Amino acid sequence: MSLETQIMSSLKEAMKAKDKVALESLRAIKSEILLAKTAGGNTELSPSDEMKLLQKLVKQRKDAAAIYQGQNRADLAETELSQVAVIEKFLPAQMSSEELSAEIAKIIAQVGASSPADMGKVMGVASKALAGKAEGKAIADTVKALLAK
Repeated sequence: MSLETQIMSSLKEAMKAKDKVALESLRAIKSEILLAKTAGGNTELSPSDEMKLLQKLVKQRKDAAAIYQGQNRADLAETELSQVAVIEKFLPAQMSSEELSAEIAKIIAQVGASSPADMGKVMGVASKALAGKAEGKAIADTVKALLAK
């Protein structure tokens, strides 16, 4: 079942339940899917493109929530974070920090990286291998920490 189909059925359920947060989140996902389809001239998005789109939406909302919290607007931050929870239901389960460290350690050994100067090599491989399973910032932080040892 494609992401778009899942979103449409969830949208119907949210309408029936009169869940404002879910409706807003699902409409945002639907909008991004339509924009991506029309921008590329494509009629279908690949699963990896769908995951990137969802991760982008989650990151935008987390960033907005951080800004709101910095401005003492907990009400707006709470709305953004509740939308993140709805969007994350469509993403695969994220790796724990221990699992992420183990995977990156394997990648570092595979690439033969030994110093922080090799971060670019490791990030290229790690970003592709762990796409959708971990956030880019978490991957970068873990790579930096492991190469610094």
